[in-house]
Amino acid sequence: MSTPHSNAIKVILGTGGTIAGRASQVGDNVGYVAGQLTAEELVAAVPALKDVPLEVEQVAQLDSKDMAFAVWQGLAQRVAHHLSRSDVSGVVVTHGTDTLEETAYFLQQVMRPGKPVVLTCAMRPATALVPDGPQNLLDAVAVADQAGSPGVVVVCAGLIHAAEQVTKVHTYRLDAFDSGDAGPMGCVEEGRVRWLHRGWAAANRTPAGVPAFDVQRLQRVLAVKQWPRVEWITSHADADGGLLRAALELPQYLPQGLVVAGTGNGTLHQALESVLRQAQEAGVRVVRTSRCARGQVVPGGSAGVPALPLSPAKARIALALQIMGL
Repeated sequence: MSTPHSNAIKVILGTGGTIAGRASQVGDNVGYVAGQLTAEELVAAVPALKDVPLEVEQVAQLDSKDMAFAVWQGLAQRVAHHLSRSDVSGVVVTHGTDTLEETAYFLQQVMRPGKPVVLTCAMRPATALVPDGPQNLLDAVAVADQAGSPGVVVVCAGLIHAAEQVTKVHTYRLDAFDSGDAGPMGCVEEGRVRWLHRGWAAANRTPAGVPAFDVQRLQRVLAVKQWPRVEWITSHADADGGLLRAALELPQYLPQGLVVAGTGNGTLHQALESVLRQAQEAGVRVVRTSRCARGQVVPGGSAGVPALPLSPAKARIALALQIMGL
């Protein structure tokens, strides 16, 4: 365990979400409007942060279901700016839960930061009778003070998840996130961080030969004017690929990339696979994943449609980055 709140500055970047949400009636945990409170107001609601050296900045103010590439670019730019400062130990990003795993994965892939970048959230709005946001924010600040723990993580309900593994698995519960087979990297207990398998991060988060913080790579991402069109479809009973077949007749509607969430080990309905091969011949980059909640696609089968060991949401980001040559 390690005690948080050193003299180093922790920067909090607000982007909206349920953690900043308000409902017209106290205790309404569903009929609220996300992204109503500022990051400064969120910090003010946590008395334990009063004497912690913090800087607060509002980067965006939206419901994370409406997340966009342009917001990611702006967020990455501000994260990079603050991480470059010698007086900053880490950055906390307050975020909505709906696309939190996508934002976390994007930041990890384009930055691979050498300091902690901690995304946190809430499943209840700030006006709830018992909001979970304040505790999550306090825990996230503790993790952001862990100088020896680089990379992007998600902190929610006392658990620390790696960006590459985390997935939202529940629609309503406070412990809405899971790290699948890998399990959480650690936990926060009464303000102290306890790592469970931090060694995995050190060994796997930065591929061999890839800089921990590739500034040129980030600059290329920030210079992109438009995110490649990458769509996501699912294989299921009677999946005939009708919509994709129609798009093949109208090439202007074809995406540049296509992620297909297969059944089981990434298997595809034969009718859908046939149309996917036609899309490949038309120049569409196609990859498959699995719609299963756990595990990853083990190579083999559907030879013409390569597999990625990622969830469909993260595979879409990875494919888009590949298309951009990143």
